[in-house]
Amino acid sequence: MSSTLVGVGVGPGDPELVTVKGVAALRAAAVVVVPVMDTGERGRAEATVLHYVGAEKVVRVVFALNERGDRARREAAWDAAGGRVAALLREHRSVAFATIGDPNVYSTFTYLAQTVRELVPRTAVQTVPGITAMQDLAARSGAVLTEGTEPLTLVPVTAGAAVLKEALAGPGTVVAYKFGRQAGEVAEALRETGRLDDAVWGSALGLPDESIRPAAELDGAALPYLSTLIAPARRDGGRGGKL
Repeated sequence: MSSTLVGVGVGPGDPELVTVKGVAALRAAAVVVVPVMDTGERGRAEATVLHYVGAEKVVRVVFALNERGDRARREAAWDAAGGRVAALLREHRSVAFATIGDPNVYSTFTYLAQTVRELVPRTAVQTVPGITAMQDLAARSGAVLTEGTEPLTLVPVTAGAAVLKEALAGPGTVVAYKFGRQAGEVAEALRETGRLDDAVWGSALGLPDESIRPAAELDGAALPYLSTLIAPARRDGGRGGKL
């Protein structure tokens, strides 16, 4: 018999932003895996999943979610997590993996699926798209992501400030993910490229400690790791000017 692994995007944190298809996939799976850090605290994915399925169906699997400096430790964590999920697939045949945002956008699910395919070759891998943080921040802040022929560039600031500066020098909207620990560098990049005034950042979207503010208020202090920034395209051609 073949098994099925489904990556389910559960959105940026607000349980109301899980799609109907996402809820159905969570409920249809025999078990739902949620990623947790080795510190053990409940993450956004787990908190969201528990709005729709019982705790008895949820399996917590440790991932080195924020580990970038120690590759060996990171890959050992991926291997261990993949082995755990592979065992669940052999036992239950149907496993859902809940990930914040979308499973095909900077998601741990990508690495998990690669590992599981090697361990359980007959596994069918599927994904259910989820609402991303940039979409949620745009809706909550009123920032327009794209108009007409404008490009949209998504940059993880973990790639370095130089990558962000290059994107900001371009013509379109720039979205920066995971910039909280480098908030000072991000603010400086926005100033240098003349993109500070219209930019907005947000964290904990849809949660009790939500914060949405103009980027001009960035003072260099560290922000939550999963903070999101939108720097809208320069728009000076009036309505429909970019068509």
